[in-house]
Amino acid sequence: MIVVTDTPGSPAATDLYPADRIERARRAAAEAGLDALLVSPSADLRYLTGYHAHPLERLTCLVIPADGDPLLVVPALEKPAAEASPAGDLDLEVIGWAETDDPYAVVAERLPRNVKRIAVDNHMWAEKLLAFRAAMPDAEQSLAGEVLRELRMRKGPAEVEALRRAGAAIDRVHRRIGEWLKPGRTERDVARDIADAILQAGHATCDFVIVGSGPNGASPHHEVSDRVIRPGDPVVVDIGGTTPEGYCSDSTRTYAVGEPHSDFRELYAVLRRAQQAQTEAVRPGITAQELDAVGRDIIEDAGFGDHFIHRTGHGIGLETHEEPYIVAGSDLALEPGMAFSIEPGIYLPGRFGARIEDIAVCTADGGERLNVTGRDLVVLPG
Repeated sequence: MIVVTDTPGSPAATDLYPADRIERARRAAAEAGLDALLVSPSADLRYLTGYHAHPLERLTCLVIPADGDPLLVVPALEKPAAEASPAGDLDLEVIGWAETDDPYAVVAERLPRNVKRIAVDNHMWAEKLLAFRAAMPDAEQSLAGEVLRELRMRKGPAEVEALRRAGAAIDRVHRRIGEWLKPGRTERDVARDIADAILQAGHATCDFVIVGSGPNGASPHHEVSDRVIRPGDPVVVDIGGTTPEGYCSDSTRTYAVGEPHSDFRELYAVLRRAQQAQTEAVRPGITAQELDAVGRDIIEDAGFGDHFIHRTGHGIGLETHEEPYIVAGSDLALEPGMAFSIEPGIYLPGRFGARIEDIAVCTADGGERLNVTGRDLVVLPG
């Protein structure tokens, strides 16, 4: 059973960064046979502490020993910001290092001397990884994502509510597309207006705007160009941003500026059936590859199989793309709290393309669609 909800308002803030996450990560690291996790500025750091640190040449690192107390090592000039963030409310020592200190040695000195296996977050800069290797030459290094993704891809109620608010915000932008998408305007002009609207709708940042008109819609990640939109053009509009809470939106709708070619209407009808079937198939226990096949089989049976050239979807949360990935070959079984996009597409090179994308979350008895704007083809004045 799929439930459709719309939450246009912003209710009171909820606790998105509970204090038990570091302890859960510590236990997971110990179970994986790791001696420590090292987490630099990234979505992983924000997930674990609530601290949204920007990556800099100076080292910021959350240190989680499998046996011992966690600590946050930051440049001294960043210490006030770290302590003012949600990290300051955790049982977490914050160490500020001076410009003449070696922060990698600081971390190494706080870990047991017999450390053999450490895991670093997947987005740590190479120069920092190599500096840690020099500071702890006897320690084997691996990726912390193997541990942390198991925590992050199962969203709690507060996270789902944050994604619901993000979805409602991007829906408000899609409802206004007709204000800007008109013949005679360039894709770039339209994208500029959409980007402004994404911020006006309540996002802290506009992360991407794709406006693919006519043949440009056949390139899934086209972004924008100076092509002038013409009467009859199908236009793929894929947009998203990040809210002040840190959670992401991502939704695609395909429009037509004036009456499109009959071939496009036939293509779009197939895509519409496939995407709806996939959203209705969301439930605990279905695997990622099974969910991918629900829509892919419909598209293949209609003769467009070679033109659905990407996976069905990606997880979403503090990053636009994260686990789980809805793709052929993945036997991951969906569980309540997993949130992901459902975005099949059909692309005919040199002619046009179409994509429909909603964010869905797996619930205890089915799924919930977080984007609730209509999925029928919207034909704007041409």
